[in-house]
Amino acid sequence: MIISINSEEKMKQLGQVIGASLIGGEVIELIGDVGAGKTTLTKGIAAGLNVAETVQSPSFTISREYNGRDNLKLAHYDFYRLVDAGIMIEEIKESIDDEKTITIIEWGEIIKNILPGDRVSIKITAVSDNDRQVELSASSQITQAINREFSL
Repeated sequence: MIISINSEEKMKQLGQVIGASLIGGEVIELIGDVGAGKTTLTKGIAAGLNVAETVQSPSFTISREYNGRDNLKLAHYDFYRLVDAGIMIEEIKESIDDEKTITIIEWGEIIKNILPGDRVSIKITAVSDNDRQVELSASSQITQAINREFSL
């Protein structure tokens, strides 16, 4: 599924639709260059999970965790600055295996060997300063929710 997004607000709205459709246990891999909108999308996903805290990029802290609706947790990882994921492997595996946690991973190439095959993959490409192309490979529950909300 490919979606054209023309503003930061629309990116958050897309994320909110995705977040509202999540039930726990999902792993979401975000792919895109610096500034593509990965954290903006994550803010929307957090809103769809009713996360009360302000979502911040984990670029410097590597990971952040938030509490959401229905006792769900959102674990957000960013491996952009990490050369060796060895110290994080056990934490990531625990997050991925927890059915009450939604795991979002940016720059996941460093841990590709432990990512599940049934993950949600979202590639964001900057077309211009404001326009983004979002290529989504996801389960039917997520794609159906997006189709309803974005009239695709």
